Order: sequence, then structure tokens, then C-alpha cells
Amino acid sequence: MATIAMKLNGTIYTTVMNLPYSLANKIRVSVLLVFIFTFVSSSSGENTYEDNTYEFLKREYSLTKPYQGLGSSSSSHWEFMGNTMIMPEHIRLTPDLQSRQGAVWSRIPCYLRDWELRVQFKIHGEGKKNLNGDGLAIWLTKERMQIGQVFGNENLFTGLGVFVDTYPNDVKQIERTFPFISAMVGNGSVTYDHDRDGRSTDLGGCTAHVRNIEYDTFLLIRYMKNRLTVMTDIDGKQEWKDCLDMPGVRLPQGYYFGVSSATGDLSDNHDLISLKLYELTVERSPEEEEEQKEITLPSVDYRADPNVYLEDEGRSIITVFFLFIVSVVALVVVVVVIIFLYNRYKENRRKRFY
Repeated sequence: MATIAMKLNGTIYTTVMNLPYSLANKIRVSVLLVFIFTFVSSSSGENTYEDNTYEFLKREYSLTKPYQGLGSSSSSHWEFMGNTMIMPEHIRLTPDLQSRQGAVWSRIPCYLRDWELRVQFKIHGEGKKNLNGDGLAIWLTKERMQIGQVFGNENLFTGLGVFVDTYPNDVKQIERTFPFISAMVGNGSVTYDHDRDGRSTDLGGCTAHVRNIEYDTFLLIRYMKNRLTVMTDIDGKQEWKDCLDMPGVRLPQGYYFGVSSATGDLSDNHDLISLKLYELTVERSPEEEEEQKEITLPSVDYRADPNVYLEDEGRSIITVFFLFIVSVVALVVVVVVIIFLYNRYKENRRKRFY
């Protein structure tokens, strides 16, 4: 490209030499600016991940102000349910009231293989710390428009759920600080354990102080080459921070995006401000193409759940310690019995000689 530019520039230079000096100088400056602009544009582009990876906004899967694509009309790309309220600046999934549920769901199934979803949201309310709940969830599932107990959606879902959990239901756990963001892949038969905040089935996550914050809060969910990545921008610095990175996540195509929320005895305002879905163009080998076609049910090749392992490890230590104590006591008892029997044996033998 540089060689072509040099030849073209040389041709233009020879042409403009026959023009008046002032006009020729203006033409040279204009040509130089055009080449600089072209070079910068081709260098920057939209390549933000790796070579040959580009992103393109998909408006049919996005939801932004003034939310014209949201409604009950058959021509709308999104529809809402429950206690959801459409406002000029946000979509309020649930108000700061008890026992409310709300959701928005895409009408169009997503057939993108690689994508990135950027979610802007706000969680706020009058409740004090640890006296608020319950949170919201972002979905990509086979089912849609269902009311349930998992952040306003049904349990036993088929697909992906990313949860912004603001209330710890398991009061005995000490491994996590809430609010906590986690992700789960369901195949239609795995139950989300609400009493344990989903710790037995999630893929991990991170603490995220997203409640009652004055500046904007964002969540990024990226699915690229069967790798699930979750990042946050909640510090007001316009910087993404790692939250979860899980390879080997296999999601079929043709599922629906959605966002839901629920309140119980405790409550909060759960506001969705925008959803922006980007298609990621990624080079794939023929083997990867075939693997993608064979995915018919959501699954994870390897599920890392450090919190469960830590808990299991703690129980195993207690069990080992208990077994050790029992073993020592049993050994002492056996020794005492052996000594007692030996003394009886010696005493009986001594009596025979008298």
C-alpha cells in the first residue's frame, strides 16, 4: 500500500509542478492530508481484540433510548412483561417495592456465533447495606417471557445467565462479598440454588459494588470462540476490569437475549439503561466450524467453582480432624484394654503356680 501511495504521490507531484506555486502547494497539502487520514483510518479501524477480529453493532438486538423498538406491537424487536415501566431515561424493571418482577426480552433469536453485549444499568434504593435486593440477570436462553424465582426468570433454564446479585441469601457463607456478579450455564435440568446464591452451579465471578453509585455502571459479556468473558466498568474510570474468564463454554445459536429483575421482602430500583450487541468477526479453522455446528445443548467443558471447592476443603479438614481424634481415642482404648487383659493374664498365670 505504501508503494502504491508513493507512485501515486509522484504522479500527482509531476502534474502539479506545471501549476502556479500557490495552487500546487495547496494541492500537495490536500493530498498529504488525504493519505494521512486514510492511513490512520485503516490502522485504527474497529479491531479491539486481536488480529482479524472486528466488531459491528447489531441494532436489531440492541435496546437504547428512546426505546422505540420496545413494545407490544408485532413490529417491535423487544417486548416487556411484569412490573416493567418504560421511562424516558431508563427501563425500570422493578421499582423499590416488595415482591415485584419485571423483564424485557428480544423477539428475534440470535444466530451470531461470536458476540459482545454491553449493558448499562443502575441499581439504587432507600434500603441500607445488606437490606436491599434481589438483583438483576442478563440472559441468552432458549426460553423467553417466563416468570420465575431466578431474578424474575424461570428456573431450569436452557442457556446462559449472568447475575448481578445484591443480597446474600446464604448467611453462613463468608467467601463472597455482595453485590456479586456470577454466571451460569443451564441445560434445562440444572437447578439454580437460590438459598446458596447459585454457588454450586456458577462458573465463578467477582465482587462488584454497583449499588447507589452516582456515575454510570456497565457490564460487558463477550462470547468468542467458545470462551465466555465477563468484565465490569463500575469505578467511573471508563476502564474494563476482569470479572470472569471461562473457556470451553458451548452455546447453541437461535437463543433469545433478555434482562430480568425481582424483589422479595427487600427491594431496590433496577433500571436498564441500554443494551448494545456487537457481532465479532473471527477467523475460524474448518475444525472449529464443524464443532460449532455440532453444539445443540449448552455445556461447559470445565467448570471452575473455587468457592465450592473451598467449602468442600473446609469440610474435609474438619472431617480429617474428627477422624484423627476418634482414631487417637480408639487407639488409647485399645491399648488400655490390651494392658488390662495382659495384667489379667499374668495374674491368672501366677495363681496357677500357687
